[in-house]
Amino acid sequence: MDYKKLDKKIRNLREKQGMSQETFALSIGMDRTYYSGVENRKHNITIGNLKKICNGLNITLSKLLEDL
Repeated sequence: MDYKKLDKKIRNLREKQGMSQETFALSIGMDRTYYSGVENRKHNITIGNLKKICNGLNITLSKLLEDL
């Protein structure tokens, strides 16, 4: 899996929803600094947190990981 592509995909999907990192992180119950670290590849994301992000983006995990 290409983590660089994953991070960019997550960021692009969040931005399409017109949400800041802070607003999005709060909406999914995640600390903003942790979420920022996910988008900037400073944290290894767990499957549970990836699922939270998917739920917030209204996308399935398999769709998010598609083409990576």
